[in-house]
Order: sequence, then structure tokens, then C-alpha cells
Amino acid sequence: MLVAMPTSLSLEQHLVALDVAARAMVDRAVAAGLSAKVPTCPRWDVTKLLAHQTMVHRWATAQVRGDDPAGVPDEVELLELVRQRPAVVIAGADELVDVLETASDDLEALTFLNDAPPPRQFWARRQAHETTIHAVDALAAQLGRVPTAGEAAIGPELAADGIDELLRGFFTRGRSKLFAGTPFSFAVLPDDIDRRWIVRVDERLTVDDGDPRPDGVASTWTATAAQLYLGLWNRGREMTVGGDADIAGRWRASQRVRWR
Repeated sequence: MLVAMPTSLSLEQHLVALDVAARAMVDRAVAAGLSAKVPTCPRWDVTKLLAHQTMVHRWATAQVRGDDPAGVPDEVELLELVRQRPAVVIAGADELVDVLETASDDLEALTFLNDAPPPRQFWARRQAHETTIHAVDALAAQLGRVPTAGEAAIGPELAADGIDELLRGFFTRGRSKLFAGTPFSFAVLPDDIDRRWIVRVDERLTVDDGDPRPDGVASTWTATAAQLYLGLWNRGREMTVGGDADIAGRWRASQRVRWR
């Protein structure tokens, strides 16, 4: 039986992160131009990025309110609205923040990750990281290249919380795409915050809190928490990989989070 794991940030911290990221995304998108390509999402331009994000915010709001999410406009329907008013993304984020601020702690709503916190905290956390990562995509469009973690300006506490959600929540679901018949493990080791993860790869991926100097791992991935956060989300290239470098290459090639 899966046990809900506490997040390392409060509801208020997640809502602040969501708000900051939504505003940064729109500012960066406008600076880039709505037709600019998104280097970190090669199939998208900025209009598509904004339409996707405002759709997800509206879908999350419907989940928290108990509305029928089928009534949320899809990305195609939202493209023209975004072209006319890019700040519609901020309006959707504001509505989501308002709904989460007023929701009950015993809210009953969909959650879809392993080790998920209760629904109110789950949705605040999920949308904080959804929006933060897509704000990085908007920055990539503005710069015309993959940004550095320094340019993205993500704090270590938020980054560590996002690493934990990604590893424990997303990639422990279903059969591991990294598994090729022989179990192995690798370590994710931020050098600016006291958090460590040992990722054990078998038919299913499992994650444990790690020792500062792990033994018996096939590979170590070391950098700041923000650099690791972006690297694990395939939005950055600043990790130092020790041991078997092929594992990191396989991660970049196979580990993707896709909408629904």
C-alpha cells in the first residue's frame, strides 16, 4: 500500500511559486514573441506553450472545484485567446490560487502520482512545478537556447521539492523505461542542500533517501538542486555525471512526462 509522503514546502510556498512562475512565463513569452520556437519543447512555439499552460491551470481548477473537467477548453480552442491576450495565463493561475486558498484541508479530488500528499496540497505542489518548468520553457524561447539554472533563478528548496515529486511521484508509476534486464541504482546528489535520493531501477523504479556518500551505485549525478531539477526534467545540461554516463543518456532519451 502506498503511503502519502509529506511535501517539503508548505501550501503557501507552493502557491507563491505558482504565482511567481505564471507571471515570469508571460513576461518571458511576450519578450520572446508569440511565434518564437521553444528550444526545450521543440514541437512548440510560445503560443502553444501558453495555451497548454492555461488549459492545465483551468483543468486543475475544475478538479479542485469538483467541476466536470470535460468542460475545460482544449489547447486548440485556447490558441486564439492566447494570441489576443497572453496575460490570460495569469488570470487562470490567479483563479487556481484563489480556489486552492479557499479549499478545505479535507478536500476530496483526483490525485494521480505515487506518494501523493492530500488533494489540496497535491494540486498546489503539482501546479507550482508545472508552471515553474514551463516558465523555464518560456525563458528558453526568449534566449533561443536552453537556459542555465542561474538564469532560471529557481531556489534550492523549490528545486529539491520538485526533484522529490518527479522521482517519487512520476517515475515510480508503471514499468521503468530505464530497466533493461539487470537491476542497478544511481544517486542524485545536490551539493547545496541536505537532500539525497537513491534511485533503484528494476522492473519498477523505487526511490530512497540517500546517504551523503552512497556506495554500490552505478552512477552519481551531482550539481546544485536547481541544476539537477532542470536536468531531470530535461531542461538543463549542468549535471556532473560520475560512473556510468550511459544511464544519464538513457534518462534523457526515455524519461518524459506527457500530458495525460
